[in-house]
Amino acid sequence: MDVSGPIRVVVAKPGLDGHDRGAKVIARALRDAGMEVIYTGLHQTPEQIVDTAIQEDADAIGLSILSGAHNTLFARVLELLRERDAADIKVFGGGIIPEEDIPPLKEQGVAEIFTPGATTSEVVDWIRTHVGPVAA
Repeated sequence: MDVSGPIRVVVAKPGLDGHDRGAKVIARALRDAGMEVIYTGLHQTPEQIVDTAIQEDADAIGLSILSGAHNTLFARVLELLRERDAADIKVFGGGIIPEEDIPPLKEQGVAEIFTPGATTSEVVDWIRTHVGPVAA
């Protein structure tokens, strides 16, 4: 894989959750770290998120979910990426996700989950390690 230019990350708020402060904080931290960030805004469907990621040639999708619908929404995004031959786009997430739900999400293909208390530098470092040119 030839990685040229900055890492491109789509930050999205899927579903009906209307709280986007955390997503905006992460988007700014990634941008400040030199990444290109495409923030999709609130109330995005999995289809809209995957369309954006493919159109923007994203390296990763970060999903912020506080609504409790993480199992359904992550699964649908991963399914759509596979259907569109874009499973190489890494999916990570954060928000209010119970510890017991994290292993099944990772088994489905979610690369990482950041729970409340994770620092922006942890997220930036993880992306640089797992998504950047070194990870390729």
